[in-house]
Amino acid sequence: MTVADVLFDPFSADFYRDPHAIYPRLRAEAPVYYNAEYDFYALSRHVDVAAGLKDFDTYSSAYGVDLGMVRTGQKAAAKMIISIDPPEHRLMRSLVNKVFTPRAIQALTAMVTDTIEGFLSADRDEFDVVQDFSVYFPVDVITQMLGVPAEYRQQVRLWIDESLHREPGQIDMSESGTQAMAEMWVMYYELIQQRRADPQDDMISDLIAAEIEREDGERTRLKGSEIAGFATLLGGAGAETVTKLIGSAAVTFAQHPEQWQTLLDDRSRIPGAIEELLRYDAPVQYNVRRSNTDVTLHGTTIPAGSPVFLLGASANRDDAAWTDPDTFDIDRDRSEAQNLAFGYGIHSCLGAALARLESTIALGKMLDLMPRYEVDWDGCRRVSMQNVAGWSNVPVRILR
Repeated sequence: MTVADVLFDPFSADFYRDPHAIYPRLRAEAPVYYNAEYDFYALSRHVDVAAGLKDFDTYSSAYGVDLGMVRTGQKAAAKMIISIDPPEHRLMRSLVNKVFTPRAIQALTAMVTDTIEGFLSADRDEFDVVQDFSVYFPVDVITQMLGVPAEYRQQVRLWIDESLHREPGQIDMSESGTQAMAEMWVMYYELIQQRRADPQDDMISDLIAAEIEREDGERTRLKGSEIAGFATLLGGAGAETVTKLIGSAAVTFAQHPEQWQTLLDDRSRIPGAIEELLRYDAPVQYNVRRSNTDVTLHGTTIPAGSPVFLLGASANRDDAAWTDPDTFDIDRDRSEAQNLAFGYGIHSCLGAALARLESTIALGKMLDLMPRYEVDWDGCRRVSMQNVAGWSNVPVRILR
């Protein structure tokens, strides 16, 4: 086999079915992979991905977060913290950091618990862990925090899903996805205007009231477009990550029932189980950056201006970083390597602590509801989305 025989196509049906199938060969045979059809590079080894995520001078986020955006060579028009570089990034992120401190997140425990319980029915023996449960509560939690009215909270999820959906071979957002994003921005714009006139106890009102020191030293309030960018990013991340993680949990523990029994016997292991789920089957498979300069790694030069996939999910299964990385082990020594599921460096996931809290509570509720269960494997379906992997359907039967 040669490097030419290795094919990594993140827009193929094969990749959507099993993204982890190609990663071992990439790491072994093509650690700096080039896809001539789509004109992008990909880094797959833990050492390279971790370094790339931290090195914002070399790998810029300012051109967008997916190949469709980055390959245009134009800086992203929407001012989201995920698509800006320092020093502007530092100023913008500081505005919302206080909302996601450990103390602030812990104070949300009762609200998160109530929300999760509201979407988990205990009166049936068969249900879909994703479609009947995990699609609902994560977006409800984050949109409550933002201040989105109840009638729009699940609509946010539908808009985000439409914007991320990709058919095999599709790189750019579809017309319906673009329309969904436009409708969501209009909703946020109107909500921002309402909060300017009548502030409430929510994040959007806080962002309206906040001042920021611009690069030229001038202190100003945030523009409506900047606030909408924050809301879109937080709503999107809140709608997808935990939804996919909980679906994967049901699948992975069904495949490893002895690990599920371990949790049943000792709930204190739940936080460790969350970390292992994130490592083993990360909801976010990759981040796309743009190289600012020529970069030479492993004998291959990535030219300046190239889209570069940083394959965090591959890095999290790298045997140079982890012992037996393809083994699911909730008691794994997590100090072996950096878990890249929530990114690394300045763009590490802002809501990681919230996602962990939601996942911990949700997994505990699942242990209560379905201590013994089986998955209807024929009914399981995976999503086909850019950046994101996971299950759209995981039907289960509770064994009494």
